[in-house]
Amino acid sequence: MALPYFYVTDLSSSTLTLEEDTSKHIIQVLRMQLNEQLLLTDGKGKKATAVIIDDNRKRCTVKLTDVIHEPEKATGVTIGISLVKNASRFEWFLEKATEIGVTEIIPLLCDRTEKEKFRHDRLQSILVSAMLQSQQCWLPVLHEPINFGEVVKQTTTANKFIAHCLPNEKQQLASTLAHHSPLTTQAAIILIGPEGDFTEKEIATALQLGFQPVALGNTRLRTETAGMVAATLLCQLTSE
Repeated sequence: MALPYFYVTDLSSSTLTLEEDTSKHIIQVLRMQLNEQLLLTDGKGKKATAVIIDDNRKRCTVKLTDVIHEPEKATGVTIGISLVKNASRFEWFLEKATEIGVTEIIPLLCDRTEKEKFRHDRLQSILVSAMLQSQQCWLPVLHEPINFGEVVKQTTTANKFIAHCLPNEKQQLASTLAHHSPLTTQAAIILIGPEGDFTEKEIATALQLGFQPVALGNTRLRTETAGMVAATLLCQLTSE
C-alpha cells in the first residue's frame, strides 16, 4: 500500500516536528504509530521518506531516512486565467490544473472580470492537496491577481497564446501545437478570459505584443473549462 503523503515547507533538517494539524491527521485520523513510515514533500522538488520517532498527536516528530530531488521541468506551462464570480469553479480549475502539471497560475483582472475577491491561503491549500493527491513534488506558483495589461507587457515567455471567442483569424490550439516543436524545449503561457470573453481592445493589445490567437474547440467554453482544455493540451506536449 502506498505510504501516506504530506506537505511541509522545509526539508533541510534530518529531524522534523510536524505542524499540529498534520500531526493530528497522522496520529489520530490515520492512527499511525512509532517506527511507521510516511512521505513528505516541500513542493520544491524534494520528496522524503520519513519514520515516526515521536507519536505525539500535537507534535509528531519524524526522522528522514531518504531524500530524492526531482528536477524542475524545463518546459513549464503558465495559465493566465480570469477570476470568475463562482469561487468554487475557480477552485475546481486550480485543483485540476495542479493534477495535470501546470507550473504557474496567474489570476487575471480583465475589463470584464466581475469578481476580484481572492483568498490566497484557501486557494494555496487547494493546490497543496491536489499536488499530494497526484503524488507530485512541485507545487505550482500561484500569483496574486494581476491586471491583464501588466501580464501581457511583462511576459517574456517564448510561446505566448491568447484564447478568445471573437471571429477573428485564429487557429485551433491543438493544430498550432502540432506544428510547434519548439514547445518541447521552451516554456509556454496561455491567457484565458472572463465570462463574456476578453474585450477587442485587450485582444488587440495582446496580439501587438506577440501573443498568438487560438481557439479551444468549436463550442463556447466556460472560463474554467477553457483553462482545463488549454492546460491539458500544453502539459501533454511539454511532457513529451
